[in-house]
Amino acid sequence: MALLNQQEQSQVAETITNIERQTDAELVTVLARQADDYTYIPLLWASVLALLLPSAVNYFPQWLNVHQLILCQWGVFILLAILFRLPKIQTRLIPRAVRHWRASNLARRQFLEQNLHHTHGETGMLIFVSEAERYVEILVDRGISAKIPDSHWQAIVSLFTARVAKGETAQGFIECIEACGKELQRELPASREKNELPNHLIILD
Repeated sequence: MALLNQQEQSQVAETITNIERQTDAELVTVLARQADDYTYIPLLWASVLALLLPSAVNYFPQWLNVHQLILCQWGVFILLAILFRLPKIQTRLIPRAVRHWRASNLARRQFLEQNLHHTHGETGMLIFVSEAERYVEILVDRGISAKIPDSHWQAIVSLFTARVAKGETAQGFIECIEACGKELQRELPASREKNELPNHLIILD
């Protein structure tokens, strides 16, 4: 199942096209389902809890002998490793700082992979969303940051993040693009015809 349906993707693309007609900035939007599969997180938690098992059983030495304890450890590890892979449980096991760190790394990779650092006048802008992490980030090249401080985008990011949390990602994209567009039109009004980068929403499923 797509993160956004075709109609929503078309609306986002149309909004980008309209904004780019009025500014020299090049906008690219990227939507990721998840920044990482976090395979190591369930294994880490399962390992820690399995290793703590002997300490707990030590208070009741009559329960298990050494061989039974080892088998019990293995069983606990396997059971928890499977259980902790369930999406609803796994999400709760991952610290917010880790989720945002992984999403931020992916955003920066996308900025480079989409060639936003090679635009004419260094006016590339990335609007990045990772749905699972409920993470939104706006990255801009030097041509934009020289005129608009990076801190200026934070209020727009906060509003977009709230939209993502409510499951209103498509509407969040449109509002974010339009809000960014107003600032870009004021500081970087269109002075030439250009379309260096794709206007459609890039989806990392």
